[in-house]
Amino acid sequence: MTEEFKSEEEILAGKHSVLEALRAGRTLNKIWIAETAQKHLTAPILAEARQAGVIVQHVDKRKLDQLAPGLQHQGVVAQAAPFAYSTVEEMLAAAEAKDEPPFLLLLDEIEDPHNLGSILRTADCTGVHGVIVPKRRSAQITATVSRTSAGAVEYVPVARVTNLGQTIDRLKELGVWIVGTDVDTEQDLFGSDIFTGPVAVVIGNEQKGMGRLIREKCDVLLKLPMSGRINSLNASVAAGVVMYEVFRRRRG
Repeated sequence: MTEEFKSEEEILAGKHSVLEALRAGRTLNKIWIAETAQKHLTAPILAEARQAGVIVQHVDKRKLDQLAPGLQHQGVVAQAAPFAYSTVEEMLAAAEAKDEPPFLLLLDEIEDPHNLGSILRTADCTGVHGVIVPKRRSAQITATVSRTSAGAVEYVPVARVTNLGQTIDRLKELGVWIVGTDVDTEQDLFGSDIFTGPVAVVIGNEQKGMGRLIREKCDVLLKLPMSGRINSLNASVAAGVVMYEVFRRRRG
């Protein structure tokens, strides 16, 4: 890590991540663009940066490799203010402002930043009002998450909570139904009629699934129907299926 950055949370790497951060009004201190980057791909970034008054410097690609080690930066790196996490209360208020029943995601120890980024990308497409993650044993918002989300991290609120179980209890008090995804249950995702009301969907850990205590707190457990020989899906893919089913039901 170079002296330019104090933590990975302050790095944005990739064209989509930087462009969407600019469009969302996030504070960027500086942008570096590789001298060999294709101008027609970086032109929108330059235009947005000029409008926002952000300094842009064209440098050798090796400089970007040093600024964002191990990241696929696509010739664009930015130094950003630390990611601003949201609160559960703000997510519920946003749903109310849109006159929509809350639609939240609870991620029970999703550890792979690529999975978190993919989930955020689909969440933005399906109208999710917010994603809640625990502070411990969970992927947090980093440059890898931002790039994998294709910039969706700038638009989907993310809250970090100390205790996911207590957060679930609070949501239930507010009338939000907690829906868990589990392969070892009888009720089918496509046969449920719960999704048109206030709902928070729990997505479990990539290997272990939901923890026992979280599972017990769910109001409903649903399984994704499968016909193949491999009786499992990647966590982000499973989350995407559920999100689009909620989206479909609400549109209907």
